Amino acid sequence: MDPYIGKRGFFRNVVVRFLLFSLLVIGARFAYVITIRGESCNFGDEFCFFSSNSIGNQKLLTAAGAGSSSSVTLHPAALSSPEFQKRVMFYITVFQDLIVDGILSTKSKALCVETPTGDDVFALKEIGVDDAIGVYKKAAKPLVISGLGFRQPFKDNTFDFIFSGAGGLDRTEKAAAFAAEVGRTLKPEGYFVVHTASKDTYSFNSFIGLFNCCKFIHSRQIDGFDASMPEIQEIVMKKEYDIRFKKTGRILGSKCSVPGYKLDLVKKAEPLIVKEPLKPWIELKQNILNVKYLPSIVDINFKNRYVYIDVGSRSYGSSIVSWFKKQYPKQNKTFDIYAVEADKHFHDQYESKKGVTLLPYAAWVKNETLVFEINQTPGDENVEQGRGMGRIQPVEMGGGIVGSVDQIQGFDFAEWLKNTVTEKDFVVMKMDIEGTEFDLIPRLIETGAICLVDEVFLECHYNRWQKCCPGVRSPKYMKTYGQCLDLFKSLRQRGVLVHQWW
Repeated sequence: MDPYIGKRGFFRNVVVRFLLFSLLVIGARFAYVITIRGESCNFGDEFCFFSSNSIGNQKLLTAAGAGSSSSVTLHPAALSSPEFQKRVMFYITVFQDLIVDGILSTKSKALCVETPTGDDVFALKEIGVDDAIGVYKKAAKPLVISGLGFRQPFKDNTFDFIFSGAGGLDRTEKAAAFAAEVGRTLKPEGYFVVHTASKDTYSFNSFIGLFNCCKFIHSRQIDGFDASMPEIQEIVMKKEYDIRFKKTGRILGSKCSVPGYKLDLVKKAEPLIVKEPLKPWIELKQNILNVKYLPSIVDINFKNRYVYIDVGSRSYGSSIVSWFKKQYPKQNKTFDIYAVEADKHFHDQYESKKGVTLLPYAAWVKNETLVFEINQTPGDENVEQGRGMGRIQPVEMGGGIVGSVDQIQGFDFAEWLKNTVTEKDFVVMKMDIEGTEFDLIPRLIETGAICLVDEVFLECHYNRWQKCCPGVRSPKYMKTYGQCLDLFKSLRQRGVLVHQWW
């Protein structure tokens, strides 16, 4: 073989391999810069070899510990997928509108929270907001670092602009902690913008109430970017307060205002039974099927805590298990449960029940010793069915009670309620207290504590017709059905969604 031909072939192979290697280096560098910058290259950037637009983000990455092992690296193919680009174009439109409104600037230090792939971060970079980063429980480098909306890896007063895309705040189980973190990491005069699928006035006011730090600026309805969320509510807030020095939301005085949105909700409730039932043991029990539960009407997501108070709870298996845990629509929320039961025969049942706090006293209008009538059904040996929250009276009035009695401690239920929950909590209450509701409900209204309760299931005790004896009323209670109806109306007039219970 001709040696010249061999050398020429060897030289050609070397040149081809060098050119292929050079193209590979250029391609890798190009893809790397696109990923790091979160935006496309411009012709004036010398193929992006010496771009420095990501310096601010690199500082954020370093400060936040971007080397987390729980992370993935976004591949260029993922950044160029049609779905990703569709979301980017949506957010570009959103952010451009915010720039026009003066809420966002290209000089803003921006944070996107609860963003799995960083499409909103990418969009910010595309419009020139280079100092932007995202946080999610699993990092997607380099656009998104590891962190949570309610536990952000940043110092106080870091960002000029914080954004939460559709589903971010809606999905969190710690909305109050989320709001507190926004207030901590947002600079004074900085803006927080959130997209939410919730559009009812109850959830809107609950959302506003979470943010001690901020003032509501405006909201608007915008089209979503896919069929799963065709319409989104955009809410804009501005930081004005240090969260450490703003009110906690507890009612400390005796007055509370009745917001219009709560009165509007009451209008959606099932109508009260105005005419006294001839067979209350049938009609009132059937009416439970007509109940319009509050969580079936509104979104309760934006609340600090979720609380169920069973006043006159009897046994653990009665209303707490058989009704609340099985039937009440909780929207996947975990409720703190308080059982108020004076009858000591039921107390042992609550000792090992997690998530339930027993108050072994009688709910009353003040702290004092009471006479407690044990409500035992004649001839019934089943304590589970026969005992319960009997009638109570102050000791000096105890002469009007006949039968088996105990002396028990009563507590000021209204004051306890004001010290236990706030307006930021979602509070459901069931009340079955053998006629004491005519003392307790007026006390809750007088002290303003009733404004802390969102929904009430009230069994009102009156001299109803007897099942056993047609034409005979119960001698146990002196109140009439009309007085019960007035009690229900007084609660609804104060924006409390109350239901006639059996």
